[in-house]
Amino acid sequence: MRAAPRAGPDSTLHVPWEWHTLGNGLRVVLSPDPTAAVVGVNLWYGVGSRNERSGRTGFAHLFEHMMFQGSANVPKNRHFELVERAGGSLNATTWFDRTNYFETLPSHHLELALWLESDRMGWLVPALTEETLSNQRDVVKNEKRQRYDNQPYGDWDERLQAMVFPSDHPYHHTVIGSMADLDAATLDDVVDFFGTYYVPSNAVLTIAGDAPPERALEAAARWFGEIPAGSPIPPLPGHPDPGPRIGGTVRDRVRARVPLPRVLIAFRVPTFLDPRFHAVEVAGAVLGAGRASRLYRTLVRERRVAKDVASFVYPLITGSSMMVIWATGYPGADPAALEAALVEQVEGLASATEAEVARAVALTDTRFVRMLEQVSERADLLSMFTFLFDDPDRLNREMELIRAVTGEDVRAVAERWLGPDNRAVLAYEPAP
Repeated sequence: MRAAPRAGPDSTLHVPWEWHTLGNGLRVVLSPDPTAAVVGVNLWYGVGSRNERSGRTGFAHLFEHMMFQGSANVPKNRHFELVERAGGSLNATTWFDRTNYFETLPSHHLELALWLESDRMGWLVPALTEETLSNQRDVVKNEKRQRYDNQPYGDWDERLQAMVFPSDHPYHHTVIGSMADLDAATLDDVVDFFGTYYVPSNAVLTIAGDAPPERALEAAARWFGEIPAGSPIPPLPGHPDPGPRIGGTVRDRVRARVPLPRVLIAFRVPTFLDPRFHAVEVAGAVLGAGRASRLYRTLVRERRVAKDVASFVYPLITGSSMMVIWATGYPGADPAALEAALVEQVEGLASATEAEVARAVALTDTRFVRMLEQVSERADLLSMFTFLFDDPDRLNREMELIRAVTGEDVRAVAERWLGPDNRAVLAYEPAP
């Protein structure tokens, strides 16, 4: 067991935690908060779309759906029914690097959540059937139609990922994967994928909120302790390190059923694991966070060349991450002019002022603090920092790292990673 150090007199944040590892390798993080009156249970599995082999994409996201279709002792859809009947909420998400499952319940129902999560970790396979696979495969395909195929600009991330990351990189394909790959999947493929990645040694369980650590640890050990650890996780497929830059400016121009022209620009940037990531994150906030940001102030309010703008940085961990900015123009706008306007603001970061950076730091800091206000988010962050950094106490230092970003750091981001040697430009034009 490792316990968190006590907060010092200058500390701005201290979320208490304990970290234990069960005999099967399951890492258990406990973060008591007796004032919460609820408990958040969060389970991170170290499996996402980056783990999928060529020809077998979409499996991680498919399992986000399959895990709610019943296990040996929990009938189909009963997971939702039992948690909601107890006054709780639940969900799951799939990402490039992980899949998480989470419940928030009144604290006296802690063991219900642990039983449900342990049953599908240890005893999902007996409930897997061809019928369930076929049904959930159709659900995923319908989701792709709604979110990607039949939505204006819906395939932007699929196109940008293919431009930013080489074909042999784990981030080259989208999280939802290929529908052809899912159609070709057999029940044996699905069972093998589950047995490889959904194991205690590849997971972090966090319990946050109104749960005394001794009781929570005993319950976690009782429900999860007998599940076999699993075999070592296979290496990532392909070549995980694409290099720090794209090597030029690559372009794709799309005529599609979109209402307005839109230009997106993506850049390879350092990963979430890199100490320089916070400077990239703050640079993205200087560009696009709020109505006083460079993109909104200049392109939307002052010049009125864009209807909306956006800027965000993906917290990815494999080789390189990605920053994306975009501007949506008015009817008849020239995509080349939109691109030039975006580039001007990006290159202008090389002269970002200390006041701009201080504002962006404050916004980034505030967003992080607001996440901590919710027990469920706190549990998810503890799972994340434990899994990615082997350090749950990173949660208590994150604000310090954000606040340490300077104007010089942001200007360096523009010079190192946002130049013409590292750009993917995707332009949408309304089809005639």
